[in-house]
Amino acid sequence: MRWTRCLRLAVAGTVAATALFPLRAAQAEPTGGSLTDLVNPFIGTQHEGNTFPGATVPFGMVQFSPDTGHRTGYDYGQHTIRGFSLVHLSGVGCPIGGDLPVLPTTGDVTETDYSKYAAGFSHAHEQASPGFYQVRLDSGIEARLTATERAGVQRYTFPATDKANVLLNTGQSLHKNVSSTVEILDDRTVRTKITGSGFCRSTRPYTVYTLTRFDRPFTAHGTWYQDSITRGATRSSGPGPNGAYVTFDTTSDRTVEATTALSYVDARGAEVNLAATQGRSFSQVREAARRAWEDRLGDVRVQGGGDTLRTTFYSSLYRSFLAPNIGSDADGRYKGWDQKTHRARGFTYYQNWSLWDTYRTQAQLLSLLAPHESRDMALSLLEVDEEGGWLPKWGYGPVETNIMSGDPVTPFLTGVYQQGLLKGYEERVYRALRKNADGVPPADTMYTGRESNREYLAHGFAPFVKGRPYAKPGDSDYHHGGSVTLEYALSDAMLAQMARKLGHTADAARYAARSRNYRNVFDRSTGFVRARDISGAFAGPADPARSEGFHEGTAWQYQWLVPQDLRDMIGLIGGEQAADARLDAFFAYDRLLKDPARTAREVWVNGPYAYYNADKYNPQNEPDLIAPYAYLWTGRPWKTTDVVHAALTLFTDGPTGMTGNDDLGTMSAWNVLSSIGIFPVQPGYPTWGLTTPVFDRVDLALDRAYYPRGRLTITAPGASDGNRYIQGVRVGGAAYDRTYVTTDVLRRPGALEFTVGARPSEWGTGPDAAPPALK
Repeated sequence: MRWTRCLRLAVAGTVAATALFPLRAAQAEPTGGSLTDLVNPFIGTQHEGNTFPGATVPFGMVQFSPDTGHRTGYDYGQHTIRGFSLVHLSGVGCPIGGDLPVLPTTGDVTETDYSKYAAGFSHAHEQASPGFYQVRLDSGIEARLTATERAGVQRYTFPATDKANVLLNTGQSLHKNVSSTVEILDDRTVRTKITGSGFCRSTRPYTVYTLTRFDRPFTAHGTWYQDSITRGATRSSGPGPNGAYVTFDTTSDRTVEATTALSYVDARGAEVNLAATQGRSFSQVREAARRAWEDRLGDVRVQGGGDTLRTTFYSSLYRSFLAPNIGSDADGRYKGWDQKTHRARGFTYYQNWSLWDTYRTQAQLLSLLAPHESRDMALSLLEVDEEGGWLPKWGYGPVETNIMSGDPVTPFLTGVYQQGLLKGYEERVYRALRKNADGVPPADTMYTGRESNREYLAHGFAPFVKGRPYAKPGDSDYHHGGSVTLEYALSDAMLAQMARKLGHTADAARYAARSRNYRNVFDRSTGFVRARDISGAFAGPADPARSEGFHEGTAWQYQWLVPQDLRDMIGLIGGEQAADARLDAFFAYDRLLKDPARTAREVWVNGPYAYYNADKYNPQNEPDLIAPYAYLWTGRPWKTTDVVHAALTLFTDGPTGMTGNDDLGTMSAWNVLSSIGIFPVQPGYPTWGLTTPVFDRVDLALDRAYYPRGRLTITAPGASDGNRYIQGVRVGGAAYDRTYVTTDVLRRPGALEFTVGARPSEWGTGPDAAPPALK
C-alpha cells in the first residue's frame, strides 16, 4: 500500500531538468520486498493521461474506480467523487465506461443527479495500490474497493446512523447512457441492465448486466426515475436518470460490504460471475488481487536505479497489463460481434481493442511477458472475424467503433504469429487477414476496415478527401490519406512476411510490392511524404509541419513510419547524412544534448492533444514512437540512446507523470521496453532495436512453453547519465555488432550484455548493423 505524495509530486517538473536517469540513487541494489509497493496508480491521472487509480486485476473485466467528473473518469485536480463505477479503460481519449456508479451517503436521499450528490474528498485521505483503492469522504464515510476478474468488491464504514445509504445509479455513466433497468430482488440483492454507446463518434450500443449482493439485509430501499424518488419501490426502467438506493442501520455495526458482478452476456452471466466470488471476504479478495499483481510484476526484476526510476518503471509495467480485458464469463460464455452468445472453449475470450495504439508497443510486450494471454487475445480477434464477419479496427465490448485509421489489426496479429504463439491457427488467421487486406467490409456491416482499399489497390495510395461525409460512425480513412497509405503499406509488409513463411509465395510477392506504396506519397519537391487527392495530385500545404491528411500528426512525424524499409526512405530523403540532419532537427538534438529533460518538456511537448502544426517529435502520441530508433538506420545508434533517455524523463512519479493518453498501455509499454533496452522497431515482425538500458540488470522470467530457457537477462553494469553509450554488446557470450536482435536470437542465449561508457563508440555503425528491409 502506498499513500500519494500529492504536494511533492503534483507538478510535471519533478525530475531534475538535466537528468537523463530520473533521480538515480548512488547505490544500485536489487529490488526487495513487494513489487506492488513500487506501483503508483495515480500516475497519469492529471493533464489528460486519463489513467484510473481504482482496483482491478491483470486484464480484468472490472476496473472498480472513482469518477470525479472528468469525461474519462478520474482527474487528480478534481475534489468530488460522483461514484465508484465498474468499467474504465486506461488512458483513452474519449469517454466510455463508468457503468453503475455507486456511492455511500447518509441522511435522506433527495438527489438523483450524481453531479449534485457527489461527495467531497481530499488526496490526504486517499490511497491506492494494485488491486485496492481507499478514500475517506468528507462525509466521514470510509470507502474501500477491491476486485476479482469479473466483480468489484466494496466495503463502506459509515458513521453511527440509521440512514446509511448506498446509491446505485444505473442511468448515468461516462458515455451516452441509452437506457437502464434496476430491480431490487430481495433485501440483499440488486440487479441492473445498462445499455450505452458513444465512444468518440461511435453510436453502436452495447449492454452490461450487473448483480450486487450485500453482506447483510438493508432496512429500507427505493428507486428513482428522472427527478422523482419513490420510496419502497423495487423497480425502475427507462432512458435518462434512473437508479436505486438501499439503506442500512449502522448505529452499532458500521460496516457494509457488497460484491457487484458484471457480464456482457446476460443476467445469468452476472449470477455466474457473482457465484465465482462468493465465500471470500473483502480482505481475502484484496489479498488475492495483490498476489495476482505481485506474480505478474515479478516476471521482471531490475537492479539499479533509485526509488523514482523503479516506481515509474513498475507503474508502467502495471499499466501495460490492464488491457485488453476479459470478455467471457466464468462459464466461458461471451457476447460475440454478431450479438449472439458463444462459449470460449480452450481459451479465454478478450475484448477492448485500441489497435491503432497498441500494435506499436504494448502488443509486443505482452507477446514477450504474457504469451498465453497474447495467444488468447489473437484467438479472440479470430472469433470476432468469424462471428461478426470482419476484423476490427477499434473494438469496445462486442461492437466496432471504427475509431482511428489504417489497418492496425494486421501488424497486431502478424506480430503474435511471428512470436510463435499461434500454432495450429496460422492458416485461419491468415485467411482473415487476407480478406481484410484485399477487400472492404460490406456496406451493411458496422465495420469500415480498410475503407480506402479500392483506391489504394487501384492506384497505390489512399486518397485524401477533405470533408468527405462519414460512411459509417467513427473515423474515416479518406480524411487521412497520407498516413493511411503509410499504415496500409506497413501492414502489407507484415502480411507479406507471414504469407512467405506459410508458403503463399504469390500472395507474398503481391503484398511485398504493395508494401512499397509509401513511395507513392513521397513528394520529391519537398522531400517529405505528402497526401494525394482523389485525382492523384499532392494535396494540402507543401509545408510538412502544416500538412493535411495525416491522422493526429504531420508529415514530419509520419515520415519515419516506414519500418519495413526505412533505409529506402532514407535514400529518398537524400541518404544517411541528410536523414541524420533531419532527425537532428526533428529532435532538436543540439539543444537536447545541453538540456535533455527541458528539451523534452519545452520543445517536444505542446499539450496533450497538440497533434498538428509541428515539426518536432511528439512523445505524447503514437505516430512517431518508432522515430528515436531511426538513428539505427543512419549509423548513429548513440543518438537513439540520447533521444530515448531524454524521452524517459517525461515519465515521473506523480499525477502528471504520463506522456499524453496512455491508450491502454501503449505509452507505458514504450517506457518499459525502452528502459530495458529492447524496442519493437518493426511492429508485426520480431525485430527488436537495441539501446542502452537504464538499469544495471534486468531479469525477465519467460514462459518455457515459448522460450525454452525460461528467462532472459539484460545487463548494463554502471549505466548512468554520464555513462550511457554502448561500447559493445554480447549475445550468449559472443560479440554482437548489430543494432537489433530477433526473437529467435533472444530465445537462444538467455543473456544480452551491454558494455557502456561515457562517449559514443563505433559499435553498431557497420554497413549491415541496421535492421534489414522486409521485402
